Amino acid sequence: MTDHDKQRDDRTGRSAAAARMAHQHTWVDQQIRIAMEKGQFDDLPGAGKPIKDLGASHDPDWWLKKLVERERIAVLPPSLQLRKDDAELDDRLDELFAEAEVRREVEDFNARVMRARYSPQDGQPPLVTMPRDVDETVAAWQRRREERRAARAAAAAAAASEPSEQAGRPGRRRWWRRSRH
Repeated sequence: MTDHDKQRDDRTGRSAAAARMAHQHTWVDQQIRIAMEKGQFDDLPGAGKPIKDLGASHDPDWWLKKLVERERIAVLPPSLQLRKDDAELDDRLDELFAEAEVRREVEDFNARVMRARYSPQDGQPPLVTMPRDVDETVAAWQRRREERRAARAAAAAAAASEPSEQAGRPGRRRWWRRSRH
């Protein structure tokens, strides 16, 4: 306690801190009244609507369920998550640039599959996902990469070989092609 809190009120004989605590509710009411007069409670979201899930039974995990709903978090059993990861693995690998990164990603996927294979799966869907052959997966990644490069090159060649509609008329020159005068 500070010296200020130890001071006694001569009229009541109580400490100043006790007096403040006794009158705290009036201070709070006053702050609410001032805020209402300023209009700080006007147009709040949900105004005039019933409070959602007010009459529902108490659920100790209500906050976790609201978080999952709000953030759209999907929590799947390991066997289903691995199946989903397997289906999305090629797309994820196509975003990588180096073969070492692709190998590391496939080896990580295989390690998760093996860990799930040797862990108990009571009451869960069966694990049907198999580990991937690293060399075959890397080779497939390289083929897809070369196909994308060839498609981009063909598109660029086709765009370059087409006669421009604006070739006959003078047009705007690009800033990097402008000559300095």
